[in-house]
Amino acid sequence: MTNNIDCVILWVDGNDPDWIKKKNDYLPPEKRVDIDASAERFRDFDILRYLFRGLEINADWFRYIFFVTCGQKPEWLNVSHPKLKLIDHKDFIPESYLPTFNSHSIEMNLHRIPGLSEHFVYFNDDMFVLRKTVPEDFFKNGKPCDSAIMNAFAIEKTESEFRFLIPVNNMEIINKHFNKSETLKKFFWKYFTLKYGKEMLRTVCLTPWRHFTGFTINHMPYSLKKSTLETIWEMEPEVLDRTCCHRFRNSNDVNIWLATNWQFATGDFYPRSPKIGQLCCLSDNLQNNIMVYKNVVEHKTKLICINDNVSEQNCEKVQMKIVRAFQKIYPDKSSFEL
Repeated sequence: MTNNIDCVILWVDGNDPDWIKKKNDYLPPEKRVDIDASAERFRDFDILRYLFRGLEINADWFRYIFFVTCGQKPEWLNVSHPKLKLIDHKDFIPESYLPTFNSHSIEMNLHRIPGLSEHFVYFNDDMFVLRKTVPEDFFKNGKPCDSAIMNAFAIEKTESEFRFLIPVNNMEIINKHFNKSETLKKFFWKYFTLKYGKEMLRTVCLTPWRHFTGFTINHMPYSLKKSTLETIWEMEPEVLDRTCCHRFRNSNDVNIWLATNWQFATGDFYPRSPKIGQLCCLSDNLQNNIMVYKNVVEHKTKLICINDNVSEQNCEKVQMKIVRAFQKIYPDKSSFEL
């Protein structure tokens, strides 16, 4: 197993004028991006390199790193590295879905990446490895490691969209194919385990409901199997095709959480404590951001996801501090850097 787990990273350079122009070609006029103002609209904290440094130091057991972009690459990336596979969207996504600016479409086609192992871990570019990991943190006895903790989603209406519709869309598919009561009986000790700590109380409270109401979304690297995605495509081709035909994110989409939820429903997973990682958010509350920097420097968890909700006026200040925090734990270049 050790030599047969791959890493997949999705990335886009939102400041690339060619990419912005192509995106604008498919957007209605009122939503098009001013290329001259792109630096303000599509910023990059320039911390991707620390994802690679963390992988090299703390997860060197990955067989290959598949770096997926739309023909882009960071100028510092060593594309000749023997463990790096630079993948273009056109290398694996059916032509009828291209170009795509919808991450859901990209995710639901990951199993088509040429040469990708059956077992892989999918990273967003805001997910990082802070401490030593082993393959068994992500796969055990061939099964993806994850936390099957139930949740219930309330739909919220914002000025521009409905929130939390995607998990509901995913649950529609899960409840269509699986009986909740039978699943819980069959895999009781995978759902009711002390590994989940007090989070297991969510599952206990939601057990009486007839249908699955949802699962807690762990914004951590996803342990996945190609065969899971292949099965979902076989069972729900119209739903996945509809998602992939949306060039931009759509409230009717499903996403990669459907694959993790499918693994839960089939019992094809090994219970793992959610404390393996932590979700943090950088915002305009500069005082609260100090805790994010501290979490990076002290690396109390193996994994961390850092969301960006910072306004433009604070961007430069926050970027400087988060880079400084990562620089403290990963001061040296990795072999993935020129």
